Amino acid sequence: MTTIPISEARDHLADLGNRVSLRGDRLVVERRGKRLFALVPVEDVALLERLEDRLDLDAIRAARRLPTKPWKEVKKALGL
Repeated sequence: MTTIPISEARDHLADLGNRVSLRGDRLVVERRGKRLFALVPVEDVALLERLEDRLDLDAIRAARRLPTKPWKEVKKALGL
């Protein structure tokens, strides 16, 4: 992954956009040596979103296996 200064990104955004979208390059933009953000192809973002969705579904499935209590018991325990 290529790292570029933010000043270069600002001055050459259209060219960098072409590099990312047409060639599939991944670029990290930094300021004073600190990474700020990345320019990545849309396909990479779609993959990340699918992975996040999968992790969310796994967490939901795991939570559904946890023991539950009836609402009346919960209210009584909380003094409601």
